[in-house]
Amino acid sequence: MKLRCLSLLVLVGLSLSPGARAEGPSVRLAFVGDVMLDETPGRLIRQGRDPFAPFAAWLNAADVRVANLECVVSRRGSAEPGKPYTFRAHPRVLPVLKRHFDAVGLANNHSGDFGPAAFADMLDRLQAQRLPQFGGGRDLAEAHRPLILERQGLRIALLGYNEFLPRHFEADVDKPGVAWSEDAQVQRDIRLAREEYRADVVIPVMHWGWEYEPRASARQRELARKLIDAGADAVVGGHPHVVQDTEVYQGKPIIYSLGNFVFNGFDDEEMNTGWLLNLVVDRQGAVSWRSVVARIDREGTPHPDRQAAGQCWQRGQAVSAACPPGASPSDLHPHRP
Repeated sequence: MKLRCLSLLVLVGLSLSPGARAEGPSVRLAFVGDVMLDETPGRLIRQGRDPFAPFAAWLNAADVRVANLECVVSRRGSAEPGKPYTFRAHPRVLPVLKRHFDAVGLANNHSGDFGPAAFADMLDRLQAQRLPQFGGGRDLAEAHRPLILERQGLRIALLGYNEFLPRHFEADVDKPGVAWSEDAQVQRDIRLAREEYRADVVIPVMHWGWEYEPRASARQRELARKLIDAGADAVVGGHPHVVQDTEVYQGKPIIYSLGNFVFNGFDDEEMNTGWLLNLVVDRQGAVSWRSVVARIDREGTPHPDRQAAGQCWQRGQAVSAACPPGASPSDLHPHRP
């Protein structure tokens, strides 16, 4: 079976679940899982096609749309020696990403596949495209700096961390790269996001866990609880290539893995199934979330499965439950032009 660059599809925050009530202004976030734009998805874009088009209406219903970009976007560098799968997308993919997303996470085990020069080139290209990123930087400090997005008067901090080898993709004081998941550092970053960056809502996005495992590991569970104890309002994860279970801790949601989103090269249904996660937040944190099931075709393109029951949760519930099937973007109160 071929491993391919997972496309973390979490679509966070499009609408309130029935019965959920926000305290003051609320923001609808859309997180999607692993997005890999090399190989077949990259060829689709070269042909003028758009692998995100089937989910465009869902994405357009969000105030903030976030993807895990699990490949480097550059024409520079050389492939990591000895790494079985390396992914480098052509810069032509960036306008397509910009069309559908407001931010991309870079903290994963493929951002460094073609070395620091390619990673730094990607940072420059994202900046030129005016597509913000988090979880990576030109040095260690920038990689750990939160991305602050302000919507409806709320300041939302996104942080990203990788803890899947190779570790030498990590940024250093004089080297571009990704933010590595050291527990104490991540906890400190969460506290600083509130104290120094005045964030109302803090969401760490984690690249963690074991591939193909449908349940989160003990390590994932332990770390997620540490992050919430440090002040995170929700935790979103990816990397295992499959959707994993969810949890509520201290009244705050943990979505351990959203699975793949745009990714080719998998044969099993579980690896070709992902979530689009809609998360609503207010000044008190997470109000509600709802997942939409994505089925990925042979070309790596996700399609919404309107008949599959995703999961739903709202503030005050101890666990998530199955949503009614048949959801559509109109259920999420789209308001984008």
